[in-house]
Amino acid sequence: MKKTALVICPGRGTYNKAELGYISSSCADKALLEQFDAVRSAAGLATVSELDSQAVFSRATHLKAENAAALIFAAGVTDYRSINSEQFEVVAVTGNSMGWYTALGCAGVLAPDNGMQLVSDMAQLTADGAGAQFIYPVIDDHWQTDTQRYALVQQQLALHKDQLFMSIVYGGYAVLAGSEAAVKAAMAALPPCDDRFPLLLPGHAAFHTGFMQAASDKALSLWPAARFNQPQLPLIDGRGQIWPNFGSDLAALQRYTLQHQVCQSYDFSKALQVAVKEFAPEHIILSGPGAGLGGAVAQSLIQIGWHGLKSKQDFTAAQQSAEPFVLSMGLPEQRRLLV
Repeated sequence: MKKTALVICPGRGTYNKAELGYISSSCADKALLEQFDAVRSAAGLATVSELDSQAVFSRATHLKAENAAALIFAAGVTDYRSINSEQFEVVAVTGNSMGWYTALGCAGVLAPDNGMQLVSDMAQLTADGAGAQFIYPVIDDHWQTDTQRYALVQQQLALHKDQLFMSIVYGGYAVLAGSEAAVKAAMAALPPCDDRFPLLLPGHAAFHTGFMQAASDKALSLWPAARFNQPQLPLIDGRGQIWPNFGSDLAALQRYTLQHQVCQSYDFSKALQVAVKEFAPEHIILSGPGAGLGGAVAQSLIQIGWHGLKSKQDFTAAQQSAEPFVLSMGLPEQRRLLV
């Protein structure tokens, strides 16, 4: 009997040195990869195959906005299509930040060529935007809310009103974005923790804020609603709104995709929490590249006590069972259970 599953697609920054070669080694659908490559070639950009098959990982090449976006989109869509449909019934799909575009590709809202073109366009448009983005934890070592850290983040948002914004609500982490001056000041004011945070995200502008308005305006002129198709799967967006399969307003979906989520906060935690409450999946499947989504997913589930989860220790114990609830395509031992 098939198991029901929610698929979640990762955002920017998930194709790194460890992921080099991920697509060529895991993609069985060579025709799909050829479609992606054709779009990139026509636009005068490096193809997914060229980027993924390079002998050495280059930060300058692989982390360049339009290249990283193409690799992440290609990996996510090919992973989705690799899921064993005889064992798993995908009941809904969502994503984090740029993962929203990948989710649209998985759900059939964007055909493969259109999806690759859109992520390449949006990466180029938003890379030209101003500002910066950083991440800071608002949880403790047990993955429970740290009220003091949360209050400090809110204090910085209030202090730099109209210059600093909550960009992404990402499990136990706040991703803040805004002007370079406001980001610099907030990072200096927040107490260091875990030897890493506050952590500036290199190559990131002020995503999911009003600083992206020019990119949004241009995208809306390039991408009319006619280029969008009806979802073949329910989609959960960065507000927690569900877009039903075969019954969505495509003009509204186009505006949300190219306007709202580009210029306003993306609540990944809420998207996930709504998805599990509404669709009650037996498994959550994390598409590649990488496996970095796991922590934020677990933290979001802990916040609502899903399946009795109250701490990092609870989640770790659950994952060590014979049938883990969360399965990652980016982990070879879990991928084998999925394809």
